[in-house]
Amino acid sequence: MKRKPRIWFPVMLAMVLALVSGCSGRVGESIPVLFNDSWYFIRQDSAKMDHILPGNIPNNKWEGVSLPHTAFIEPLTVAGRQWTGICWYKKIYRPERRQRHKHTGLLFDGAMHDAIVYLNGAEIARHSGGYLPFYVDLSRDLQYGKENEILVRLDNRENPNIPPGKPLDQLDFLWYSGLYRNVSLYVTDRLHITAPPESHSVYGGGIMTGARDISLEAATLTVSVQVQNDDNTPRSFWLKNTLLDAAGLETASSRSGLTELEPGQSIRLMTRMIVMHPALWSPDKPFLYTLVTELLSEKGVTDRRETRTGIRTVRITPQQGLLINGEPVTVTGTNRHQEYPYIGYALSDNASYRDAFKIREAGFNLVRSSHYPPSPAFLDACDEIGLMVIDAIPGWQFMGDSLFRQASLRDAQMMCRRDRNHPSVIIWEASLNETQMPVNFLRALHETVKEELPYGNNYTCSWMDTVCDLFIPARQHATAPDYWKNYTKNKPLFIAEYGDWEYYARDAGFSQTAADDSVTTATSSRQSRGAGDGAMLQQAFNFQEAHNDNLFGPAFGDANWLMFDYNRGYAPDIETSGVMDIFRLPKFSYWFYRSQAEKGPVCFIAHHNLPSSGKTVRIYSNADTVMLYRNDSLLAVQGPDSDPTAVNLRHPPFTFTLPDYISGTIRASASKKGAEITSHSVTTPGSPAALRLTADFSNKPLQADGADAIFIYASLVDSVGNPVYDGSLPVLFSVRGDAELIGDNPAMAEAGIASILLRAGTHPGKVMIRAEAEGVARAEILTETK
Repeated sequence: MKRKPRIWFPVMLAMVLALVSGCSGRVGESIPVLFNDSWYFIRQDSAKMDHILPGNIPNNKWEGVSLPHTAFIEPLTVAGRQWTGICWYKKIYRPERRQRHKHTGLLFDGAMHDAIVYLNGAEIARHSGGYLPFYVDLSRDLQYGKENEILVRLDNRENPNIPPGKPLDQLDFLWYSGLYRNVSLYVTDRLHITAPPESHSVYGGGIMTGARDISLEAATLTVSVQVQNDDNTPRSFWLKNTLLDAAGLETASSRSGLTELEPGQSIRLMTRMIVMHPALWSPDKPFLYTLVTELLSEKGVTDRRETRTGIRTVRITPQQGLLINGEPVTVTGTNRHQEYPYIGYALSDNASYRDAFKIREAGFNLVRSSHYPPSPAFLDACDEIGLMVIDAIPGWQFMGDSLFRQASLRDAQMMCRRDRNHPSVIIWEASLNETQMPVNFLRALHETVKEELPYGNNYTCSWMDTVCDLFIPARQHATAPDYWKNYTKNKPLFIAEYGDWEYYARDAGFSQTAADDSVTTATSSRQSRGAGDGAMLQQAFNFQEAHNDNLFGPAFGDANWLMFDYNRGYAPDIETSGVMDIFRLPKFSYWFYRSQAEKGPVCFIAHHNLPSSGKTVRIYSNADTVMLYRNDSLLAVQGPDSDPTAVNLRHPPFTFTLPDYISGTIRASASKKGAEITSHSVTTPGSPAALRLTADFSNKPLQADGADAIFIYASLVDSVGNPVYDGSLPVLFSVRGDAELIGDNPAMAEAGIASILLRAGTHPGKVMIRAEAEGVARAEILTETK
């Protein structure tokens, strides 16, 4: 390969027209395009599943599906054992004859977890690993102008060589099944910009950005792009990068000299551009740029990609903690498992956004992707809303043999290649969580991140204080007497999973996971919504005390365990340490965290005013004064709590003690500088009289793509509309329109609310949902898919 001197002459900017069957748009306008619709699915549950091959799959049992898709609708409580086995996905693809001169490939974002890909009955690719993408080049095997059968065999049975590797009945989470993330189609010129997993060279394929010399006046943006020539002849091109701001205006650009690339060769080109007066990304102001990368020839645009990115600096020190763009940021974090009830991991892009939105709305500014990389859509959402991320490779309390270790190293490599342009990712957990790892193995993971991310943004973390940039002690070991003896104090410290261990193990060391799980008393942080207001208040207090302690301790920040309840492999019940339940309904602790943020006024009474609720009334608010009324009579006026469990909080709660119990209405009026900013009231309910339906969109409409799903909530209310907090009637849901209900139906109301999933069909339009229960008035809600 060689470069030619730059030749200055007009370059035509007309797109190369090439129709792609089954896809909208033209090559160069939208690359890639989603390839999620019109798939067929079959699950093999027989004892002979290992002997079934592409040629002998029963044709009469295929089910039409859209992606993302789960191979099995699980029960609400998986009871320690999810479905495992072999399933198949099939799609018919008819490329135009003219496409034979193009490059065609498929990008699989997530396939759980041992995949074989066939084209027209012949095996063309294999991939192991369920959480990160792989790429399949179809160019030379397709039959152009004809129907081609794409077939994917997935095996999600236990495999010690595929991280997390641990048997399901010993695992703290589940990995579920299916083509549970997007599949995308690339149709490009044979001279093209590669996808990140397409190349196995250093840095992989695709586009990599990095910023340095960042100030309010200027920043230098480095852009590295891999270009591949799959043509039979040498090809010449210029590489052009254009940086657009949020309004689509050009802020900087660069252009390489003319480069010639021989057949079958690839090259990674690096260019730099100066961005004047850059708008910097931060949690409070998550400004994003769009990088437009083009390959130009005398005939016009050969290939084109768009990459969203942000400009910001990240610095972490033991003395100053986390600095974003040189400014200190106090971290309030949480952990997230990506599971939904019933459909497991098969979340649409909109559903992933809704999770990120809920986390940010709760007052958190960081989320740890426990214990595997999240979907690209989730990271896109974090970029947009200013939610910082600790990106983690798959693993939990398990160290396999050499094949497992090689797979973990590949995971670290691919995680960096996939996620390197996301400004929200500030820390890379290239470490197996709560696993005793040989130092040389941990060093290899650490060095992988450093090698893959040469432009900075490459802080690593580990729960082992050996080879890493940031120390994150594990929850069940952090209070053991000998745990800290090896802590060198030369690394920043981040408490990544605080929870029960802060309380029952503070003064007594232990090292077994079973000890962590044995705490099921009223003092535990594991509390369901159905356990009542006293239990939820205890959970919220536990989190409050831990957050308060961590704010003045050795850590620069913390992340609680956890955001959403989820199913585990080793336990027969749902893990209920979340600040929201598995249906994304808030517990009292949600309001504690929300009160710590400055985003809007908050006032929430953590008390149901029932005879069993007790005399303690705690109010979470970011006000400076709260007035408490009962049945319109003023009981007390108080400032925030000042006891040792609250003194370090940004906004301590307000704790009142009732003189006695009287039914009726408790109202809290929250004020700042003498003026009311918000209020909240709770009323002792009567008997259930009606249902009230709500739909959870969380800032995203329900998309008619056959995969998007939202939660529908049916709340029991009394005759005047007060929530019946202890209601537990079975509720029957029904739907009219192009949508379906997924979940237990009838669904038993927990703490007065019955929940179910509504999954959209593929035709936009009106959808009517009805809920009914014996002895109460039914409810209907009209929504719309777009």
